[in-house]
Amino acid sequence: MRIVKAEALPLVIPFSDGGGAGAGLMPTTWNTLEIILLRLEADDGTVGWGEAFAYSCRTATLAALRDMVLPLVVGAEVEDIPAFTRGLQRKLHIQGRAGITLFAISGVDIALWDIAAKRKGQRLADLLGCKRERFPAYASLVRYGEPGMVEARARMAVDQGYGAVKLHEITLPNIEAGRRGAPDVKLTTDVNCNWSAEEARALLPEMKAMDLYWVEEPVWPPDDAPALAALQADFGVRLASGENAGAEQPFRKIVKAVTFPQPSVTKVGGVTEFRAVAALAAAAGKTVMPHCPYFGPGYWASAQLMGAAEAGMFEFLHIEAEAWLSPAMPMPEGGEIALPEGPGLGFSPDIDVVERYRVSG
Repeated sequence: MRIVKAEALPLVIPFSDGGGAGAGLMPTTWNTLEIILLRLEADDGTVGWGEAFAYSCRTATLAALRDMVLPLVVGAEVEDIPAFTRGLQRKLHIQGRAGITLFAISGVDIALWDIAAKRKGQRLADLLGCKRERFPAYASLVRYGEPGMVEARARMAVDQGYGAVKLHEITLPNIEAGRRGAPDVKLTTDVNCNWSAEEARALLPEMKAMDLYWVEEPVWPPDDAPALAALQADFGVRLASGENAGAEQPFRKIVKAVTFPQPSVTKVGGVTEFRAVAALAAAAGKTVMPHCPYFGPGYWASAQLMGAAEAGMFEFLHIEAEAWLSPAMPMPEGGEIALPEGPGLGFSPDIDVVERYRVSG
């Protein structure tokens, strides 16, 4: 196939988290979903949709797409998607092998796989080898930093039927509040690298006592495999990491160090690199737990990949958006998500929503 057109569409959609301060998870107040939709068109008219990671970096990712990546995509003949997108990585490695450059390439890769599956009249999961039509989801809460709100939102998620809840809390009182709100389900917390080594060693026994299902990115840097492996071995607490790792190579160490590797399809290099990481995990007997708090094609791509996987839970960011990009979005019901229908990703945007929330850059 030859790619004849490409368009990047930046969107900003407000959301509510139930009254939180919107602080702690992003560099600034977080109360909007920043989404970069990528539309690719092949020479036979088939359209593919992708998403490039854009939270707090929308203009930078958009510039990378427009100035570096898309000029290498439009006009290109693509027969082997992994070879093509890894070729992009090689051509642009001087601009960065992870981060903004790879975010942009991820969007292209997702859109190419969408086209490939559509051209065969298949869902992406079927193209990759579908194994299940439904899979468990967990409620991923934002950081509230206030015990009463943490407990209330955790309880709300349990009442909605979730069998697992993830906090983004970093202090013991708030994590304890999450356990009170979700006493009988799998509970995890994403520390986002906020603990020092000393704090991790002081707090991990408390996490063990509360029977946390995993602790995510406890220390800085998040890909310090020896440190993660030592913490997991010393305290017997399952650790998770990988959302900030780019492409397959760093996962060769991460997969060995933690229980749950966490590739993020809009950051890791798209479907291609996600599948490579999943293969590494399977070979090591590990379960991939995708990082996917997205609501554009990254959401649909993650769902399709989950349908093609043997195990793992889908991360659903537990917020209320002002609008969803598609009326066919497969929302969690009773703690499960159904595999999207329709060819490719199954994603088709509501153009009215796109136009309403589209921004200039």
